[in-house]
Formats: sequence, C-alpha cells, structure tokens
Amino acid sequence: MSFHRIAFKASSAPAAQQALADLTALHGQTDLDQAEVVVALGGDGFMLQTLHETQVLQLNLPVYGMNCGTIGFLMNAFSLHDLPTRLTTAEEAVINPLAMRAVTKDGTTTEALAINEVSLLRAGPQAAKLRISVDGKVRLEELVCDGVLVATPAGSTAYNYSAHGPILPIGSDVLALTPMAAFRPRRWRGALLPKSVVVRFEVLEPEKRPVRADADSRPVEDVIRVEVRSEPNIRHRILFDPGHGLEERLIVEQFA
Repeated sequence: MSFHRIAFKASSAPAAQQALADLTALHGQTDLDQAEVVVALGGDGFMLQTLHETQVLQLNLPVYGMNCGTIGFLMNAFSLHDLPTRLTTAEEAVINPLAMRAVTKDGTTTEALAINEVSLLRAGPQAAKLRISVDGKVRLEELVCDGVLVATPAGSTAYNYSAHGPILPIGSDVLALTPMAAFRPRRWRGALLPKSVVVRFEVLEPEKRPVRADADSRPVEDVIRVEVRSEPNIRHRILFDPGHGLEERLIVEQFA
C-alpha cells in the first residue's frame, strides 16, 4: 500500500525533534484527521502514547515507528532515506489492548486501556496482599507480593519479561499473569490464561497494604478491586520493516 499523506509525531527528546524537522522538510506534514499513516519518532513509550492517541480519536490509522529513544522494541531503525518505500513494503501487525476497570477506596471507578500490560504494585512499605479470580472463580485465595501484572503478547517482552514472565508469540490467544517478588505462595510463578478471560484482583487489607494499578504506566492510586480483560473490538495497527515484525522480534528475543 502506498501512503502519500503522512502525519509525523515526535517525542520531546532532542533527537526526535530534529528527526521531525528533517522529515517534515522532506515529506511535509499532514493533520492526523487527514492522514493515511502516522510516523512516530521516539522510543517505545512514545509509540504507546501515539497508539493510544489514535484510538482515542477513533482513527483507524497504521502507525510506523522510528527509534529516536533508548528502547525500540516496537520501533523500526531510524533513517531519513527511503521512507515512502519503507512504508509501502512494511508488514502490518494488529494487536488488541487490555481493558482495565479499577475501583478505588472512595468508590471511584477508572477505566483505561493498556497495549503492553496492566500491573498492580504495592504502594507502601509492606507487600501487597491480593485475591485473584478468573472468570468469577477464585484461583488464588491470597498472593503476597510486590505486585502482579497481566501482559499481552505485544507487551510480554517489556515489564513482564523483566519480572521473569514468559514471552508470548504475537498470534497466540493467551495472556501472561506474572507476579513480582511473590512471597506467598513462594513458588508460584504465574499462569498463562486464555485471551477471552476476565481476571479480577481484590486488594486484601487495603488500609495497611495500599496498592496502585497501572495501565501502560498510567496510575490509579488506592485501588481495592481491578478487573482486566482483552478488548477485541479495538485494533491497533503497527507497521514494521519486512523481516523485522513482532513475530520475528519475539523469537529473536528468546534466543538473545
């Protein structure tokens, strides 16, 4: 597919801002609502921000990232040359985000989407104490830990992997449920769950052991209950250079 109307977006990093100036001088700049494709300049964090922005604006646009940051798993290598050709030959990956519904101690409900993961983290000096249910059935009566997360295949090499969770093939219909520094049960290493399930976390002793929920690093403080599920009706389209798509990157990561 050929793209003629490109919307360039850049992080605040100096390298990304310079790339923005250089690329718009070469190819012009198109408003998001008139664009055929978005080119995101930055790191993985900015790529996630751009994907969220296109979803909020209900723009069904593919996003092609070029790495101008410190992390670039979702990004392509940066170059000023041959961008139209790279866009034309790019491979598209479609990913579904997670939907988080978090309830806080004062009864406030917050809903958010996460492309990589939803995490629950202790927010005080003592470990979090959580009850975990899957599709309404309690599977773990009590997990004492620094935190726990639910990761998508696209996010399985991010925070999930740092917490020793599994890398998931991009086409797999599973989610990773991974604890961080589990104290009890000490040997519990997490679970692989069908993509269709609803995972529910209940915070036990919330006054003594406060917990924060994060959806792609967007925090909700003092949660008492969090539900996480995949959102199949939302599709994020990401473009990669041929031979360097998400599936290949996930395989390479496992043999690094």
